[in-house]
Amino acid sequence: MVAVRNISLPRPESTLTKVRDPNTVSNYHEFVTTHTKVDFQIDFPGQKLTGRVLLQLTSLADSVADTITLDTSYLDINDVQLGPDANHVESISRDQWQVLDRVEPLGSPLKITLPRRASRGEQVTVGIKLSTTSQCTALQWMSPAQTPNKRHPYMFSQCQAIHARSIFPCQDTPGVKSTFDFKLASPLPVLASGLPAGAHTFLPGNGKDKPGSLVYSFVQRVPIPSYLFAVASGDLACASIGPRSTVWTGPEQLTGAKWEMEDDMERFLQTAEKLVFPYAWTSYNVLVLPPSFPYGGMENPVFTFATPTIISGDRQNIDVIAHELSHSWSGNLVSCASWEHFWINEGWTTYLERRIGGILHGELFRDFSSIIGWKALVDSIEQFGAEHEYTKLIPSLEKGDPDEAFSSVPYEKGHTFLLYLEQVVSIEKWDKFIPHYFDKYREKSLDSFQFKSTLLEFFSNDPEASKALTEVDWDTWFFAPGLPPRPRFDETWVQSCYALADKWKSRSQSSSSITFEPSKSDMAGWVANQTVVFLEKVQSFDEPLKKDEVALMGRVYEFEMSQNVEITSRYLEIGLMSRLEAVYLPVADLLGKVGRMKFVRPLYKLLREVDSKLAQKTFERNIDFYHPICRKMIETILAHRE
Repeated sequence: MVAVRNISLPRPESTLTKVRDPNTVSNYHEFVTTHTKVDFQIDFPGQKLTGRVLLQLTSLADSVADTITLDTSYLDINDVQLGPDANHVESISRDQWQVLDRVEPLGSPLKITLPRRASRGEQVTVGIKLSTTSQCTALQWMSPAQTPNKRHPYMFSQCQAIHARSIFPCQDTPGVKSTFDFKLASPLPVLASGLPAGAHTFLPGNGKDKPGSLVYSFVQRVPIPSYLFAVASGDLACASIGPRSTVWTGPEQLTGAKWEMEDDMERFLQTAEKLVFPYAWTSYNVLVLPPSFPYGGMENPVFTFATPTIISGDRQNIDVIAHELSHSWSGNLVSCASWEHFWINEGWTTYLERRIGGILHGELFRDFSSIIGWKALVDSIEQFGAEHEYTKLIPSLEKGDPDEAFSSVPYEKGHTFLLYLEQVVSIEKWDKFIPHYFDKYREKSLDSFQFKSTLLEFFSNDPEASKALTEVDWDTWFFAPGLPPRPRFDETWVQSCYALADKWKSRSQSSSSITFEPSKSDMAGWVANQTVVFLEKVQSFDEPLKKDEVALMGRVYEFEMSQNVEITSRYLEIGLMSRLEAVYLPVADLLGKVGRMKFVRPLYKLLREVDSKLAQKTFERNIDFYHPICRKMIETILAHRE
């Protein structure tokens, strides 16, 4: 019989909420993972991870459960072990564990039968030997030809939202956090979401076909949810960008990446620390991934994974790093209890990002960034439809895939809600609540209702603030679809952008003599985001610009020559909206170089409308370039399901 160990339980249920996460099949209200140990070989030729994971779990109930159910997806599991601790596990018979039938999009539950019902506080260690498969949705494998210098293969993970289960069995919910130990063997340098603990072992290979591997160790002593598990391996080089920060990327990109970030990194950190409290993760580093990375950034602890589109040569897109850094408090240290409450991660992070910008660059900058965000919110709600479930601050994901609900709604509607609350109680009082909130839920997960009760409790002894908060229409904010009330923003920075757009509108619609002659000096003194606002205003015209006007705009302002994809992509969208054939091939070319879904989604939609054959051909040519998450999205677009 496999033994279990009785321990003093430090009330792990205090980190859980009564809200059930609908996107996990694990029985995490009966057992909770407290520590995870992964030991994987990174197999580049086989494009898989092989090895073992050890999960230390604690029973939350007394003699209720005699099974542990874990999330899995497309895994090849060949052995399951049980024991009281990591040093005393032994294999159990095949009839004591089974992988149940797959249910989309949740995967295939792994059900493990214990020798008896566990009492409250008992610790069980589960060991699972496994390999990932070609259907793994969390990993992208790149051949040398797909990398910038075309010399070595590359791999990286993207586990948010429910893809960690395709790497190892786990309780794949943000409502469960555990500490981690990583041992990752690879012939190329490795990074993971923990503090580096050295490379102490070399595993010999058998020649050119199988080179030797170093075993890289990482430790993460701050509990994190499974979606923050991260690994990357490839031809990597690093450089210092601050006293506690490094940037990692391919050797050829290192100089540019270092220049892009080194002026701002430590300023961002110190500003965030003054706003909340000291950074909890020791060092903050950035891995600039290959261009197929589907997001702007992923807030993996210690090592943020970032899109190469932030390396624009003008330091104008570094706000992505301010956002991912802010996740070190909101999302990583304090997490949403389920993906239905995702705004707790992203709304707070967007709010902190803009507070950092406001402190460093002034409140006009904060308002300007918020105006850009509001436009993104309007676009997302128009895309879904104003009554769509996914436009709610707390959507129902009972039968949905969190990836399908992904949009700017939790970011921008969440930010708008927090900005509204700041204005309700005053910024001076709100700034006292911020560190209280993050300290109360440090290393825990919470839902929206706990957020509400914490806010009301904090201000209960302040009659003025308390009265103002009782007048907040919480149910409307939480559950009403569509746009919330638009905040009042200072529009000083956008007025010149709108004015220039209006001149182009008049020029394009005028049938008489033209008085406006565009010049590159029209944008003198602008930051890149002002150009973005101008282009988005042009996109919003009731009638697209005439083709020759779009071509003229591109020539005068040199948009197609820009290294800033935020600008280039929006100009190309305008060209597609006007059916300017000259931009079709540049669009197809860009779609083979950038895998960030923010740009891929609108460009494929518009290209499909004007030249469906070219859109399909472009996808087929670049199918291996795209990350599995992005690939699925494009397939939906081309099938006219989006």
